[in-house]
Amino acid sequence: MISPLLRADILNALAHPNRIRILEAIRKGFTCSCEIAPELQLEQSNLSRHIKILVNSGILIPRRDGVRINYHVSSKHIYPLLDMAGEIVRDRAPQNLIEHTE
Repeated sequence: MISPLLRADILNALAHPNRIRILEAIRKGFTCSCEIAPELQLEQSNLSRHIKILVNSGILIPRRDGVRINYHVSSKHIYPLLDMAGEIVRDRAPQNLIEHTE
């Protein structure tokens, strides 16, 4: 069995709306912070802080491409995990609440 502490580390790294938004932007194809920041309307410093947490937790992998640093998820299981969290919310929340927060 995988350590509960290690699982908690991953979930803790995902436990901020901006980090989930970053991962969703990467899923859409935005891989450089220079693309992600305007897409999410985040200040570069705020974005960098959240990306650092995702990298340090092992969720994101940075890859240098010239002067750019592109980010990719480290595991194919990250997006199904996010999708499953969305389904749990859908199962337990009134429809009007889900639509309001998306």
